Amino acid sequence: MSPRPSLGLRTRLLFAFALLCVVTAAAVAGGLYVQARNDILQRTQDATVQAMRSRVQALYPLRTSTPGPGELDDIAAAVPDQTSVEFAVAVYREMHSPVPPPGRWRPGGRVLDLTVISPELRRVVADGGLAWQRVVWEGMPWLIVGTPLLIAEPDHRTRVSGIEVYAARSLLSEQRSIDELAARAWATGGVALAFAVALALLATRSVLRPVRELGRAARLLGEGEMRTRIAVRGSDELADVARTFNNTAAELERHVKQLREMEADARRFVADVSHELRTPLAALTAVADVLDEEAAQLPEPAGRAARLVSQETLNLTALVNDLIEISRFDSGVAALALNEIDVAELVRATLRTRGWSERVDTELPPEVTALLDPRRVDVILANLVGNALRHGEPPVSVRLSADPHWIALEVRDHGPGLDEAVLPHVFDRFYKANAARARSEGSGLGLAIARENARLHRGDLTVTNAPDGGAVFTLRLPRRAHDPDGQTDTGGPE
Repeated sequence: MSPRPSLGLRTRLLFAFALLCVVTAAAVAGGLYVQARNDILQRTQDATVQAMRSRVQALYPLRTSTPGPGELDDIAAAVPDQTSVEFAVAVYREMHSPVPPPGRWRPGGRVLDLTVISPELRRVVADGGLAWQRVVWEGMPWLIVGTPLLIAEPDHRTRVSGIEVYAARSLLSEQRSIDELAARAWATGGVALAFAVALALLATRSVLRPVRELGRAARLLGEGEMRTRIAVRGSDELADVARTFNNTAAELERHVKQLREMEADARRFVADVSHELRTPLAALTAVADVLDEEAAQLPEPAGRAARLVSQETLNLTALVNDLIEISRFDSGVAALALNEIDVAELVRATLRTRGWSERVDTELPPEVTALLDPRRVDVILANLVGNALRHGEPPVSVRLSADPHWIALEVRDHGPGLDEAVLPHVFDRFYKANAARARSEGSGLGLAIARENARLHRGDLTVTNAPDGGAVFTLRLPRRAHDPDGQTDTGGPE
């Protein structure tokens, strides 16, 4: 299962700063907005209530406790002023002032609709209390203040007269002030957000710069630049990471240097020993040839021993030659001897020379030519076909395909194929798929040499398992291979 994609460190820091800023700005601006809004409405409400009280007090003493429409209209006309109360309506037992007061036209040209006043407000006022509420009437905000008119008894007690006065004041200017406060709060939040983003960019730059340097240095170190170091700035945690990286890189460089020296010594030792073995092997080969000729005439134990010495001498000679060949690849002196060849004819010659023509099926289109080193391609094919015949099952086939730039040779058998754990190591030197097998028929270097020869041509050699069984080795070579060093190699291993 592939890991879920995650946001980068830069994006996460920006998001965290922006979120912190938005939350803080929203909390501060929201709190200030709510407090200012309440203060504005409270001052307006207090001023309206105070003005209404003053205007109502001026109505006493009442001319009658049972007013008619005319008296109610006079009461309603006496309440409004030019600052706090826009207009008023007087109500007595569901009868109210029917016309607007002189000089004050009411919204929409009509009296205050009593349905705008909530039953709760009517109930509080009817019980003798002063109350108010904010309503939306005809699309505009209004403050409705209600108060009863009281009758003073001779014993200084008061009773409700039944006359209710409701005054209205427009809150449009206050609403505009509140909207302006909201706009300022939004603007403040936007400025704070921009400031947070700028601050986050500065913070991420200072934090991510050493992180990017560390990532770049790690990539260079992974690519083999063992001398890569990063600058140590300050004494914070990132500086500790930088120092740790530098110390690790220095230690790694030291170990890699030691390993390379040991590897160079080992390769030099193998090359030297292989060359030194050629002279005694030449003598052993001559003796082995004589023994091989006389083996049939020797008694059975001696004949078997002679044949064994001859075979092991040949095996040792092949191993030494393979070691010399692989050492030439390691030292970089291997070169190509390029010729324009008919690839199909080269494949037939390889099979014919080794007596495999009858055992291998071929699919070789004619007139496929390429500029290749025939000796090295022969070595590759011999290793692939030989392994298929020894370790696979028939039929073994070789198929040639080509396009204008590449040729491909596919060698396949129909055996059980290779274990999935073995596939990545097939071309390793001296690798054995079966660890219990002490010896193999070859040197263990054949496939490694085959791949090195393919890469020397700027091609490649790969292996897969066929869906219906068997291993498939595919050799891909450019039709115009070239020697990168401009050298020509005409002989075999030295």
